[in-house]
Amino acid sequence: MNKGIFITATGTDVGKTFISALIVKKMRDLGLNCGYYKPALSGAELKNGKLIPGDCEFVLKTAGIKDDPSKFASYIFKTAVSPHLAAEIEGVSIKKEKILKDFQDKKEDYNYLVVEGAGGIICPFNLKDEQIILPDIIKLLGLDVVIVSGAELGSINNAVLTVEYIKNCGINIKGIILNKYNEKDFMQRDNKKQIERLTGVKVIAEVKENDNDLNIEKEEILSIFKEI
Repeated sequence: MNKGIFITATGTDVGKTFISALIVKKMRDLGLNCGYYKPALSGAELKNGKLIPGDCEFVLKTAGIKDDPSKFASYIFKTAVSPHLAAEIEGVSIKKEKILKDFQDKKEDYNYLVVEGAGGIICPFNLKDEQIILPDIIKLLGLDVVIVSGAELGSINNAVLTVEYIKNCGINIKGIILNKYNEKDFMQRDNKKQIERLTGVKVIAEVKENDNDLNIEKEEILSIFKEI
């Protein structure tokens, strides 16, 4: 039996990789065989003549998985732009078949998989020979989502729009995680309350800046994973 969850966010640089790492770490700390996968990554660094996917490297290091980071992403681009544009610049065509195969292969190694998206929910993967945007990937893999959101000024708008778009795509949402949350800030406390009220989606965890653990109960974190 395998279970998985897809991590998306209200935008770029909200903290998907950081939260993905904490989820994988938490699951492994609970003694569960949890791994990680990223369909496409842009902005990889060239080290010793090899492209290193930094997001994958960070998650593996945080979660204590000793393996080659390049094995955990299907498409790795040096160009730090949207996957569809990076692929076009670098002469590659992103295909759903490869993503699905690599995902299925990762299921052979892990009982639980945390899959991290790129950018926000409308991030394009291919707009040339075949239109593929992030919801197409989520549906292809048959996963539910957890949304990473900030709690700063403007986060209510971003969270509500993201939730509504995902719902309109027919994708199930398991919860919202607030990143860089400051519980001493009265506005952020209210933003959390209003995000839950306006979306109808529970905030399942708040993560303070530089937290090294996810403050969530075992039953809660297990409940976000869907059988796949």
